[in-house]
Amino acid sequence: MLQTAPAPDSLAELDRQVQTLLDRGVPALAGLSEQALLDHVLPLRALLPARAPDGVPFVVVLTGDLLPRHEVAALLSLRGKQGFTSMDAEDLARFAPTVEAPAAPVYLATGLSTGREHLDRTPDQALPDIVAAGRQPLTLDEGLALALHHPELLKDACCCSMLGSRCGDRRVTAVWLSKGRPRLGWCYAGAPHTWLGSGWLTERLASRQA
Repeated sequence: MLQTAPAPDSLAELDRQVQTLLDRGVPALAGLSEQALLDHVLPLRALLPARAPDGVPFVVVLTGDLLPRHEVAALLSLRGKQGFTSMDAEDLARFAPTVEAPAAPVYLATGLSTGREHLDRTPDQALPDIVAAGRQPLTLDEGLALALHHPELLKDACCCSMLGSRCGDRRVTAVWLSKGRPRLGWCYAGAPHTWLGSGWLTERLASRQA
């Protein structure tokens, strides 16, 4: 099968996201040199979509194995207001994917959405509809990546639950705005919120070199 070249704007967007990671000091937080982070990302260029799928075309995802989730929460920023979390590091580390996610520490998530069509519906109600539509729920790491690279999607009337990661109880993590600041917290899987959608994506792509 012939490899389709990525669109030029996809390459520019990948460069923007990488620069965001560098500007926020992600390599140091992950215990990497800047070059090591670039080495993780470079193979992803060949996986960029030639045509934009529904939703946000893609985001670069760093998993909790590489970058602690509470550190990512502090990197979120919207209109000059820094993000935070009400959860401790050990609790966040317990949330693991319930979907088939790449083993690679860095990968691409494509066709992402905050799932605003699921506003005022419980995560339990939204999940079967997400799957029936041929989509997959966002993991905790994917939701954080979406908020990091596209903070403009966070709105008072529509933020995002991450149904694709659980820790064995009834909690689902979510990112929302608290006095204008991005906040990582949790809500119950059976509780509807008028301001929380259920995030989803189309595909996860990882390089074989990872």
